Amino acid sequence: MARARPQLIQALRETARQIDEGSDYHWAHAGKCNCGHLAQVITGLTAKEIFQQAQQHELTEWSEYANDYCPSSGVPIDEIIARMLDAGLERRDLHRLEYLSDVRVLMALPGGMRYLRRNQPDDVALYLRTWAGLLEAEYKAARRARASLPSNYPVHGFYLA
Repeated sequence: MARARPQLIQALRETARQIDEGSDYHWAHAGKCNCGHLAQVITGLTAKEIFQQAQQHELTEWSEYANDYCPSSGVPIDEIIARMLDAGLERRDLHRLEYLSDVRVLMALPGGMRYLRRNQPDDVALYLRTWAGLLEAEYKAARRARASLPSNYPVHGFYLA
């Protein structure tokens, strides 16, 4: 799952808010689908710009873009994916977001585990909010754990002091 970073948590919540407020949504459009909406928030690009960049690739959906991603390709969609990865996402997160299929997120849904419809804006927004909540809890737990360590305790080969 994605790395718990405040920037990503905020982007997930902002994307959910925009979808809840009626942002133009279309699952089969690279700039207006689940990943497309998150890409808009993370990159600041419009749906049209994302769509145009995606169209320069022979593949047709985000899970394929993620599978084919190469950071040195120079392909415009790869530059968008690189920015999403820099925000804390992993390539598999793009596939799971597009299909609303991360089991950890589904298990954390209010009211319990259930499957969501990948092309329904209400389900997408719920998934994004739930995912943001999971990442926020993970982020806070990691901060508490770090705060409880002695200042001279080595973390990943470095000392905190």
